[in-house]
Amino acid sequence: MTAESPDAAPRPSRGRRPRAPRTAGAALIAVVVLVVGGGLLYDVIAVRTGHPARRWRAELAHQLAARHLDDIRVRIGAGGAVLFGLWFCWLAFVPGLRRWLPLRRPGTVIDRAGVAALIAARARELPGVDAVAVRVRRSGTRVTVSGAADPAGVQRELRAAIARVPLAGPHQLDVRVRRSSVPER
Repeated sequence: MTAESPDAAPRPSRGRRPRAPRTAGAALIAVVVLVVGGGLLYDVIAVRTGHPARRWRAELAHQLAARHLDDIRVRIGAGGAVLFGLWFCWLAFVPGLRRWLPLRRPGTVIDRAGVAALIAARARELPGVDAVAVRVRRSGTRVTVSGAADPAGVQRELRAAIARVPLAGPHQLDVRVRRSSVPER
């Protein structure tokens, strides 16, 4: 085991992505489904191997066979199952926090659209740039510049712009320059 010197520079951390509030709900649903499904599977296997069914399963089968669809208990159970299913679908389809990028300071984030706007504004200031398209992802940014700009100069300036944003992890910058085709006279 080695001791770190007090002068050692801190290692850059990858930064934890923020967790959506739906994570706890999805985990709760997964645990409930696993427990109920495991109990049912255990009982079905026990019946198939010649053992009697558990009392709760026999009672549930009897209740389901004896009750009609217009019974209030059946309607409440069906309504609860529908609400549970709708909640589960909502948890599955809501986008969560994918649009946020973590910053170096723990617990802070920045919107991807804000990073894209910053880079696009800086690229438009450069001489020879006619149009800019920016796509920011978790680990990198792709910038497509149209115009007669110097590719090395554009890349250098945009790297400096992205370096001013204190992102938690390494962030790649891919700059592509397309030459504008100007019709000759």
